[in-house]
Amino acid sequence: MIDLKEKLLDKSIEAFMMAIEIYNKPSIQYRVEGFAIFICNAWELMLKAYILKRDGNQYIYFRDKPNRTISLINCIEKVFTNDKDPLRINLEKIIELRDQSTHLITEEYEMVYVPLFQSCILNFNEKIKSFHDIDMTDYIPQNFLTLSVSMKTLKETEIVAKYPEEIATRLLEYKAKIDDLSFNNNEKFAIRIDHYHYLTKDKGKATSFVNVDSTAETPVKIIKELQDPNNTHKYTAKSCIELIRKTLNKEKIAVKYRGVPTKFTNFHFTNFCKYFGIKENPKFCYIHRQYSSPTYSYSQQAIDFIIGEIKKDPENILDNIKK
Repeated sequence: MIDLKEKLLDKSIEAFMMAIEIYNKPSIQYRVEGFAIFICNAWELMLKAYILKRDGNQYIYFRDKPNRTISLINCIEKVFTNDKDPLRINLEKIIELRDQSTHLITEEYEMVYVPLFQSCILNFNEKIKSFHDIDMTDYIPQNFLTLSVSMKTLKETEIVAKYPEEIATRLLEYKAKIDDLSFNNNEKFAIRIDHYHYLTKDKGKATSFVNVDSTAETPVKIIKELQDPNNTHKYTAKSCIELIRKTLNKEKIAVKYRGVPTKFTNFHFTNFCKYFGIKENPKFCYIHRQYSSPTYSYSQQAIDFIIGEIKKDPENILDNIKK
């Protein structure tokens, strides 16, 4: 007898892999629409398998139409009941894109939606692991879960000049909505691609070079712009610790302290900050001095740095730093 849940999961995994394969293939021009169609299919099948497991077979069918299964929107409403959940909003926006894919989709849609696509992939990987104990890295190497991204920026003047008014207006309205949602949600909704430029006299720390000269071949001007720490350094110490723990658990990295397996705690985080001077490094930490006692917030780079150091020697690093 066919196991319906396993059949749904097999097809879901295949749809997920097809979504990534289509998007990462440079020769395919239909990749934005193709990704949206297949990733939605992957989510729908995976969520139906979860509802079937949690509630029973009858709950994946309409009550008044027992031969017809519920839609992806219905699945989302049953599983992710909080309509403010960034993961749910992410899926709803991608469904909108899928539903309008029969209309004219310009190549610039990729630049608008790719931050949502990348979050959607990571969210799927997390939920299929949570709901069904399936790790997609058993099917696809970890590096393939990162989409190949166009590094072009979306320029309003170019869009207006390139397309008829109706298409240009629609695209720019979508971009404004997505940007607003990205600003007000976390990485479950969108993983933004930000470019930061720093001035340094140490060439060993530079990845590219420019001349500060108006007549030079690659001229730049020195620009001083205030950065909002709510965007660049948005993590508290507590949220840093939670994310570090989550990553270590996901990657099955067992850390030890005094020879005994342990969880990464505030004690260890404080030791890391002291040893590596994390609080003194503006790339890692922002100091809020408007209060009587300063408070600290941290960047994603700080979290990645600590995880990277732990991976080098998980059995001894906590002891070594303490010493």
